[in-house]
Amino acid sequence: MMLETWGVELARGIGMFFLNPLVYWAFILVILVGYKRIHAERLNFGVKLYGLFAEWKRTWLPAFIASLLISIVTLGIGIVLTYETIIVMSMVTILFSLPLRFSLLSPSYTLGSTYILLLFMPYLLEMQSIIATDLFAQINFTGLAILMGMLLLVEAVLLKRIKSKETFPGLELSKRGGWSGQHILQKMTVIPFFTLVPSGSIGSFLDFWPLVSLGGETYSIVLVPFILGFRHTVRGANPEKVAHKLARSVALLAFIVMFVAVGSIYVAWLSMAAIIIGILGREYINLRHRLKDSNKRGYFNKTPNGLRVLAIIPGTPADRLGIVAGETVKKVNGKAVTEVDEFYEALQDSGPFFKLDIIDEAGETRFVQSAFYEHDHYELGIVFVRERYDVAK
Repeated sequence: MMLETWGVELARGIGMFFLNPLVYWAFILVILVGYKRIHAERLNFGVKLYGLFAEWKRTWLPAFIASLLISIVTLGIGIVLTYETIIVMSMVTILFSLPLRFSLLSPSYTLGSTYILLLFMPYLLEMQSIIATDLFAQINFTGLAILMGMLLLVEAVLLKRIKSKETFPGLELSKRGGWSGQHILQKMTVIPFFTLVPSGSIGSFLDFWPLVSLGGETYSIVLVPFILGFRHTVRGANPEKVAHKLARSVALLAFIVMFVAVGSIYVAWLSMAAIIIGILGREYINLRHRLKDSNKRGYFNKTPNGLRVLAIIPGTPADRLGIVAGETVKKVNGKAVTEVDEFYEALQDSGPFFKLDIIDEAGETRFVQSAFYEHDHYELGIVFVRERYDVAK
């Protein structure tokens, strides 16, 4: 009988998932951000570099594993969230993503702001007479803090998984008036997780369950969508290495937040401490990254050794030969190149075959060679820092 009850509630919970506007907003958001990025790529380089859903690429597997593990925790220990909490969390997420940037979609900001709003909502409702003043009287602040810690760990995993071909190149005017290269670390995914809500047909079946409850006697199960994203600009270092450093910092923050949040099961005010640590900690990580990055020389700027590769267009000869962003093209068919025009001229004079001297990030030289095939990109698909396309034309 108990298994049947849980089965029915799980089915209802999955059905509720598709009633949440956040599910549909996630698809709209990733499409709008993709179009915006592609427009910028065409303005900067005259060509589309990555597909429309590139920000979502390679996030499905970690999102699925995270959804499973978080659901096991939330249902296993019995974390109860009210419908009001889920609605406010969804509204905050949509509001923070309206600028079509993922900068504020870290759990530190979305769940942190949800916590603060719910904390002050009872006091705000006392100033009016339309909405019931006790609507937000029962809020599981400990559950929100624990969720923040778990989802921050997922954010760290997504940062750690970023590869050199998954960052998005761009151009910006330097202080001296010239164009310099940069990369954007940008990902977004949806993590649906099961949680309990007050009222339903599921009753307590263990002495400790639900561990973090709202005093209700019966519960329902709801599948809640959570949009998680991040955005960092990198100018002064290899973007993949920067992503991994950011991942370590966010992972450390996640463990600290979870440790303090679990303590709030016994000392209630520690949930607020965990939320404050999460918000300030994530902001400190952002600030430290920006300061370090701004104090470094432009990583993709001109070098005396050759031409630094800003990006590789997928599916082109350069992609096929394993050339990656951050490497330096030193010679084309034995001819040294230090300017973009010199590279193209040497390539055009190479006939049906070409040979490149490439300096990797370790400073070692390797040689790549190939023939030109029909439909191959005439520039090999290598993107260098040069004048912006819409200005140059």
